[in-house]
Amino acid sequence: MRIGLTGGGSSADKIVQQAKEAEAEGFTSLWYASAVTGDPLVAMAVAGRETTRIELGTAVLQTYPCHPLLQANRAASVVSAMNRPGFTLGLGPSHEGLIRDVYGLSYDHPGRSTEEYVTILTGLLRGEAVDVKGEDWTARTAERMVPISHRVPVLLAALSPRLLRVAGQLADGVVLWMAPARAIETHVAPKVHAAATAVGRPAPRIVAGLPVAVHDDPNEARAATAATAAGYGSLPNYQRILRIGGASTATEAAIVGDEASVRDQLRNLIDAGATDIWANVVPVGDTREARALSRRRTTDLLRELLDQG
Repeated sequence: MRIGLTGGGSSADKIVQQAKEAEAEGFTSLWYASAVTGDPLVAMAVAGRETTRIELGTAVLQTYPCHPLLQANRAASVVSAMNRPGFTLGLGPSHEGLIRDVYGLSYDHPGRSTEEYVTILTGLLRGEAVDVKGEDWTARTAERMVPISHRVPVLLAALSPRLLRVAGQLADGVVLWMAPARAIETHVAPKVHAAATAVGRPAPRIVAGLPVAVHDDPNEARAATAATAAGYGSLPNYQRILRIGGASTATEAAIVGDEASVRDQLRNLIDAGATDIWANVVPVGDTREARALSRRRTTDLLRELLDQG
């Protein structure tokens, strides 16, 4: 079983240390939000250079504020600095509240914009010169793209049917957040696999990210996940995927319970079609010591599942 963790830290040194520890413990990946250290790419490049095999991925970088040519060159600079394979570029259109209200950009056609963006980006990452004039993105990239020293897989934060098609046809799969097992089985996996099959591409990756807490009191554990999960329930994209997955709230989608229960829920994600689990470990408890013990209990179970395969 491929299991990764949420990556982060308040400094590059802490990010490097976390990556070393996660690799030593056998975890397959770390996933970094766009806000980590303001922009995670420099710290990820350093962490990649200080490790040997762990995958470091973004989950996710927003498309709108960064032209795809610039994004491709940023990715190339990361793998060059890492001096090894293992960087995965997860990206998506984000949400209207951020793109329109914070950045002041149009969010009128997120599906069209993302499809044009991924078309340009994946062509560049394959080493092609791209000449595209689209409705939302234009790129004439001859001699403006630096060489790629190692392949950079692209995963799309795709929830809608259109973006799931794009993820299967153009990208290497999807990176999901807050998608319950039922949503993966009935909505995500069928659509992304059908799209890949239609154009003769390999089976796509499906990275399933959810809060995880091993604890004997599920209600207390769900309450602990509220700090990291509750805000997602107010965003339309997440509301839809939660509803498809049979969850009424984001905290309801969290994976909580004792070891046996959490083990079964994680295996359900794999049975539903996930290829990778991205566990956002949520500590439970009223004291620092209790939270530390809770975190260790959860990571111990995750490591057990890694060992079992």
